[in-house]
Amino acid sequence: MGVLTALAILAGLIVVHESGHFLAATLQGIRVSSFSIGFGPVLVQRRVRGVQFALRAIPLGGFVGFPDDDESSTIPADDPNLLRNRPLPQRALVIAAGVLANLLLAWLVLVGQGFSLGIPAGFSPTAGVLVSGVQSGQPAASAGLRSGDRIIRLNGTGIGGGQGAVQDLVSTIQGAPGQNLRLEIRRADQTLKLQLRPDDLGGKGRIGAQLQPSGLELFRPARGPGEVLRQASADWALLLRRTVDGFATLITHFGATASQVSGPVKIVEMGASLAHQGGGSLVAFTALISINLAVLNALPLPLLDGGQFVLLLLEGVRGRPLPQRFELAFMQSGFVFLVGLSLVLIVKDTSQLAVVQQLLGR
Repeated sequence: MGVLTALAILAGLIVVHESGHFLAATLQGIRVSSFSIGFGPVLVQRRVRGVQFALRAIPLGGFVGFPDDDESSTIPADDPNLLRNRPLPQRALVIAAGVLANLLLAWLVLVGQGFSLGIPAGFSPTAGVLVSGVQSGQPAASAGLRSGDRIIRLNGTGIGGGQGAVQDLVSTIQGAPGQNLRLEIRRADQTLKLQLRPDDLGGKGRIGAQLQPSGLELFRPARGPGEVLRQASADWALLLRRTVDGFATLITHFGATASQVSGPVKIVEMGASLAHQGGGSLVAFTALISINLAVLNALPLPLLDGGQFVLLLLEGVRGRPLPQRFELAFMQSGFVFLVGLSLVLIVKDTSQLAVVQQLLGR
């Protein structure tokens, strides 16, 4: 059920993103030929007022198609309602609308949390330390730790709760490079025992896992709509700033952070884990992934909205359309890069799933 919830959230975020492009075009009277979720062969389709709405076989995103890109289109090239014949500001709005839709959705989700659950009012810790993320190829992953595990005992001693428990566990790990640590963890309704051996990194132990306090976030009723809006805006701005900082760090320190990049499979696994926790965790996951999708699409890379925006800026500076051959080469290079990266991440993340590791005898 948790996996289905995570998949539904990801699918919904893609629909919202593409709906932003679609509405920005149709509300301006710009012709649209298709609205697709996924890429590749069509699985299910329906035509409404000349627009093809389709679900496709490769679930790696979606796109809105325009007659401008269809060589078999019978619409005259000088039709004023074709996207390429509209002024640059109108075309820019169509390109930016997907990013804006995801940013708006994240804010609305946080507003909805404020009205339904209330305002965050602290944290009620439970015994143990929660593993919120595991990096591939690192000691934590090799030992069998997974995202969502709760570490309850270390070397036979029970672990307390709260941020202090996290700090104590981190200190123990850092002080035990190359030494075996005996862990007892809770995973769903099971209790498991694992052996963990931290790497030696400059004299300090490192396991390649993100740890956080275990427990439940508490909420109180809002004092009014104004408090809900202020809290949602503050949380939205914090998530956006952290996401932008994360992408900036990835770009400037790619070698050190590349192993932390996750694809759709890992995101679904994380969402499934948070779905079981429910409440604010799942809300935060939805808002964070929506913001990540917005920031990712804003990057100036081919096929992404940011890349399309760069082409539009070059056209504006040049004062006339760019050569079609240049645009085609730009887009094709982006397609190869993004599809290749997606496949690499899917293979990497899938290899870390529990069922796959069991089949491989790990």
